[in-house]
Parts: sequence; structure tokens; C-alpha cells
Amino acid sequence: MSSIVEQQYQSRMDSLLPKQRVARSQAMFRWTREMIGRQILRESGTMSPERLKWEIALRQYGSDPITRAMIERELKNVPG
Repeated sequence: MSSIVEQQYQSRMDSLLPKQRVARSQAMFRWTREMIGRQILRESGTMSPERLKWEIALRQYGSDPITRAMIERELKNVPG
């Protein structure tokens, strides 16, 4: 059984147009990447935007061995 909050959320999501749903998903994805980026910088200190991009990708997709290997190859070529 759904909680009132879940029902309210689903009702509001159902009322969105497809374009609005995509925009909401993009905003949530951007927010998540920014949050991960802040965590990485807090843990590791400053780094180039390019390196941060790949470090974020490693956090997000590193559980897949093939993807992890590809990201780690890219990280070897990115200056600090």
C-alpha cells in the first residue's frame, strides 16, 4: 500500500506533460552529478574539470567492470 506522500507524488508526476517529465529527469540527473562532484572535491581536493567529470562517471557507473575499465583508461590520460 502506498503512503499519502507517494500517492501525491505519483499524481503530480502523472499530470506532467512528457516534455516536463524529461526536463524534471534532466534536472534531477544534473543535481545528482553536482552532488557527487561536491563529495569528490571534499574528499580529494581540487582537480581539473575534466578529471572531475571522469571521477563522477566512475562513481556513477563504476560498478560495471567494462565501464570501470574504460573510465579508468580515460583517467590515466587526464591531468590532475
